[in-house]
Amino acid sequence: MTETAASDFRPSQRHIRLDTLLRLRWLAVLGQLAAIFVVAQGLEFNVEVVPCVTIIGLSAMLNLGLQTAINPMRRLEPIHAAALLALNIMELAGLLFFTGGLQNPFSFLFLAPVLISATALPARLTFALGILAVACASILFFFHFPLPWDSEDPVVLPPIYLVGVWLSIVLAIGVTSLYSFQVTEEARKLADALAATELVLTREQHLTQIDGLAAAAAHELGTPLATIFLISRELEKTVKDPSFAADLKTLREQTQRCRDILGKITQLSSSGAPFDRMKLSELIEEVVAPHRDFGIDIKVRIAVAATSEPVGSRNPAVLYGVGNIIENAVDFARTTVEVNAWWNNETVEIVISDDGPGIPPDLMNRIGEPYLSRRRTQDAGGGLGLGVFIARTLLERTGAKVSFTNRTFPEHGAVVQITWPRERFEAIESVEETIG
Repeated sequence: MTETAASDFRPSQRHIRLDTLLRLRWLAVLGQLAAIFVVAQGLEFNVEVVPCVTIIGLSAMLNLGLQTAINPMRRLEPIHAAALLALNIMELAGLLFFTGGLQNPFSFLFLAPVLISATALPARLTFALGILAVACASILFFFHFPLPWDSEDPVVLPPIYLVGVWLSIVLAIGVTSLYSFQVTEEARKLADALAATELVLTREQHLTQIDGLAAAAAHELGTPLATIFLISRELEKTVKDPSFAADLKTLREQTQRCRDILGKITQLSSSGAPFDRMKLSELIEEVVAPHRDFGIDIKVRIAVAATSEPVGSRNPAVLYGVGNIIENAVDFARTTVEVNAWWNNETVEIVISDDGPGIPPDLMNRIGEPYLSRRRTQDAGGGLGLGVFIARTLLERTGAKVSFTNRTFPEHGAVVQITWPRERFEAIESVEETIG
């Protein structure tokens, strides 16, 4: 199977556009101004208008400065994006300081910058922003101006209630940020792994196309080689000089050799196999062949059925998927890998098993997820846990059902069962259909 550099599948660095953060900051500025206006003018509560408007104005000036000095479409480095989100937290803390501290119901907006970080920035920066938000909430618990309220009937909240508000903010920051981070990370890993799958499939398609090019080359080169052969034979008959005759004989023999080689290629392609369609046994032999010289005994058993042997397309997705699973079996096997195949009128099935340690119980329900690996080669810098994910994804796109189990005790080793509906196996035609 084709080897792919591990660097091709590294998860991409996380960057967020400046425009995204500026839009959120402008939304915050407008919302804060509206809240101050409603409380001061609509409810006629005593609000520290001057310091609040000053903080909001400084935030607006910073937004204008960033929009002018930097291209809004620029993607910020994670540390720079985290700095802007930290500034949002500090600005909110400043506004809450003048408007009641944790008594202000808008104190729960401490969650917003941390959640944005959890979905777009690395975990360490999200953790730092969470610590900053909790620190600001803790300071506001003790130090703040009175909550804007009716001066004739001021609200007095008991300390135990404020403790509950502080605790709920802390828990909300921790739980929701962790949940958002995990969901976003899973989506990002899946997107990266699917991109790797498409890359592998494209490479396998290119390898398959080489077979067709070889057949075409054999056909096109046949005519000029025949001409060279005939001319060299005629010249050999007419030339009397022994030295020239020997050279012409060599030329004719080598030309004939080229014709014989091209004839074999043309003969292979004339029936459509292996360049177009192939029997199940031929498919298995092709994917097993590259792994026979690694000190592991690979036993292939093809069950003889009453029905004719299924014939499918030489599809890169099937070849890579089955081949990758066999490669994993060889990597983990102690001495033997077994590849068994059988079919009937409804089903085509390939079962690959090894005598290695088997699939660990903690991975059994997660096998086939991206970036999940315990390969021996991982210690040497290889293996990102994408192989099984790619193989399973490609096979399932061709209509196969892939299941992973362990052998029944006292035997040991992993068992992978790949099953197609026979009609679907024989109908697989092209890569486009596979990835469509």
